[in-house]
Amino acid sequence: MTDSPRADASADHRSARIATAGAFGLQGFLLAAVLTQLPQYQDRFGFDDTIIVVAVVTVSLIAGAGSVLAEHLARRFSSRSALRLGLATIAIAGGALGFSPNTAAFFVCLSVYGAGLGIVDAAANMQAVSIQHAYGRVILSSFHAVWSVGAIAGALFVAATSALDVSVATAQLVAALVVAVGLTVCCPRLLVRQEPAGTAAPATGPAPVPVPIRALLALGTAMALFYAIDFGVGNWSALYVRNVLLADAGTAALALAAYQCAALVSRLTGDFWVAKYGEIAVVRVGSAVGVAGLTVVVLAPSSVVAIAGFLVVGLGVPVVAPLCFSAAGRLAPSGQVDDVVARINLFNYVGTLVGGAIVGGVAAATSLRIGFVVPLLFAVGLVLLAPAFAPDRDRDRDKQSECAPDRD
Repeated sequence: MTDSPRADASADHRSARIATAGAFGLQGFLLAAVLTQLPQYQDRFGFDDTIIVVAVVTVSLIAGAGSVLAEHLARRFSSRSALRLGLATIAIAGGALGFSPNTAAFFVCLSVYGAGLGIVDAAANMQAVSIQHAYGRVILSSFHAVWSVGAIAGALFVAATSALDVSVATAQLVAALVVAVGLTVCCPRLLVRQEPAGTAAPATGPAPVPVPIRALLALGTAMALFYAIDFGVGNWSALYVRNVLLADAGTAALALAAYQCAALVSRLTGDFWVAKYGEIAVVRVGSAVGVAGLTVVVLAPSSVVAIAGFLVVGLGVPVVAPLCFSAAGRLAPSGQVDDVVARINLFNYVGTLVGGAIVGGVAAATSLRIGFVVPLLFAVGLVLLAPAFAPDRDRDRDKQSECAPDRD
């Protein structure tokens, strides 16, 4: 092969990396725009807090089904096609949410949005893993960092539109249009495999290599534990600071802000630390940092100390999710990368449900201070699961040969 084709391929992979990162950012932006508008929908339709919890659980459950659908779409067509469909779905459903005339219509739109969310979750990570294999080094954290940027931008967008008295319908429509425009810009630059992930081996050829289930379950458990921590912090941190430590609402909101800003730092630097020290060390140290931060939260005598604890948690555990996808991609047999990524992504929603249910249940039976012992134990579990992140580098060359830029 001449030098020129290599240069062209490198340029296409860089373009695909930017496009896929854009898809991550668009998903984070619209998800934040939808979730931060829930209080507005609560006022419009007269929901109580139980209905809001049902709404969040509905999105998580249907997103899991969307992840399964993404696996089938990627096998039948490509992860690029699945990502296109997923982004189009969340743009349409997210925009329609603002115009829901009643509760039934709201839940229909939310359900469709949840399905699209799961498709984007799985397909975007399929693309990211394929691009990482083409690069030959770990870059997954950078994609998830862009998701965090998008989520922060979405929350700020809703805050700005609310301050300007922009209607919910208009705000949701504008957010959906942002995703629609991003879809047209990003999708033509995505990668597609030379051989579809579901291509069957010839009858006379070797049998397909089985996916190592025990290793996959270990990574899936780590994924679920991280999202249980993440969802627990997202749902209960402000209530903990306000109700247990008796801070005002503005101060309480700083708990989640501190965690999210620190999570962005963690993911922006994650790839650097992995290149320097390896996946196992990064997961082990990051999880230990999370243990330390959650210990501070549980023992916090004041709101300032608790907020500092949530910031420390954000500096540690958020790097776990991208490294789960990275390790799963290395673990997958040739031709089954997209399938394995989609299956690992299912544990995302398991963790979301666990984080909401168990932390809330323990808090209801005792107190939120005791409730935060649960994510603390989950962080300890992540420390113990760090060896599961050992990559199989012997397959790297095989994975690189499966990726090619889409030229249509």
